[in-house]
Amino acid sequence: MNKERLKELAQPILKGLFGKQMPYHLRVKSEEDKPVVRPVGMIVEDLCQLPEEAWAKYAFSREPLNGKFTDGQRVELAAKASACGREWAERLAKEHGTRDTSDLAARMGMKVDYPLMPQNASRVLFAEFKEPDKIYIYMDGVKKGKVLLDEPGVREALGANFNISRLLLGHELFHRVEMQEKDLWTNTYQLDLWHIGPVHNRSKVFVLGEIAAMAFTQSLCGISWSPYVMDAFLVYGYTAEAASALYEEMMGFAGLTPRLPQDLLEE
Repeated sequence: MNKERLKELAQPILKGLFGKQMPYHLRVKSEEDKPVVRPVGMIVEDLCQLPEEAWAKYAFSREPLNGKFTDGQRVELAAKASACGREWAERLAKEHGTRDTSDLAARMGMKVDYPLMPQNASRVLFAEFKEPDKIYIYMDGVKKGKVLLDEPGVREALGANFNISRLLLGHELFHRVEMQEKDLWTNTYQLDLWHIGPVHNRSKVFVLGEIAAMAFTQSLCGISWSPYVMDAFLVYGYTAEAASALYEEMMGFAGLTPRLPQDLLEE
């Protein structure tokens, strides 16, 4: 499968972390379009080893203004967004005396609900924040993810104490912070699209909030890997083909060659 076809397949899978997915069967046009299906353990093992800077291009690929940035700018801005997320994780952990996202949500006055699925069943959604103080963690995806934890290599990569619901909750908590803190760096940074004399047309770069939410969650949960890994892991619970296509895309953005299932036999 060539890179252009891979990009066409993978782009609609996940516009952002735990976001909207296009059903995979609607995107596959023929048998030759299907990616090679990898074991979920292989996928998470490889993705958990990617350093933070390796995720910048993947993250920005979901940004509508992505074409306005160079690779260097993407890495630089992603680093600043991550620093913002980590700073607020430490600030809130110190203020509320806990790093547990469930406890933190309660102390922040959040109302957390755990329905099976969103009301709009035409999309796959794992979690969402609704202003001003409501977070939904959708348990259909969580339950499917928990089954995958028993697959070979998964717990070793993600950590024995990894908790899907608490990680999802941490991500959404940062969006509450974004809503409240108008001076947050991810809220104030704007891209200057064009200007004529003193007149400027500027736009918020929405992906920076997602990147910051990743770092925020990673810091609170004490994990060594980027929560972007969950994009592929949780999608795997619905379709291994879509998750494998996403894995190929992620590895490609990181400048690495995706492994094939037969590579396991050679190790």
